Amino acid sequence: MTASRCLVSVTALVLATLLPRNADAHCDTLDGPVVKAAIAALEKRDVALALIWVQPEAEAEVRDAFTRTLAVRGLGGEAKSLADRYFFETLVRVHRAGEGAPFTGLKPAGAQPVPAIAAADRALDDGGIKPLASLLTIELTAALHRHFAEVAEARNYDPRDLAAGRRFVKTYVEYIHFVERLHEAIETTPHGHFTEPPPR
Repeated sequence: MTASRCLVSVTALVLATLLPRNADAHCDTLDGPVVKAAIAALEKRDVALALIWVQPEAEAEVRDAFTRTLAVRGLGGEAKSLADRYFFETLVRVHRAGEGAPFTGLKPAGAQPVPAIAAADRALDDGGIKPLASLLTIELTAALHRHFAEVAEARNYDPRDLAAGRRFVKTYVEYIHFVERLHEAIETTPHGHFTEPPPR
């Protein structure tokens, strides 16, 4: 694995842990990549453009929704809009189910993803990873410094002060687990959606 791929892999896991819940909602938006694929499939009447976003076992459901949508679209007007929305929701829901993520409805267009996600998409569009790597390096370094500083400060406690000792143990465990997750990210390739972190 190259250094830049290593960095992206590591920081993706870190950011998945540190960022707020909406970090994983990128594929839920009306202007996200899944809905864009759905629009292209409908415009070109080619379901394959949408099927790449779902697992093989879910193809039948998406094909059925696609056929139904095309039939209703022909009525025009509001029927077309409703049919399109039905297909968008079906594709996004099935996509997320295949990745082990919940579907909570489509989010409006224009919702800004977290900076790292936006930078990841820009890197693909621009064909260069340097700005993304720089952003992730900053995020990773800040998080690592924070954990280190907390445990370094807490370790100088009075052995007779149980509360201070437990504070040290808490920061130590968090620090070690943080480093452990970084190492695991380097050694493994992430698949699908990360588990969404709890609200902060």
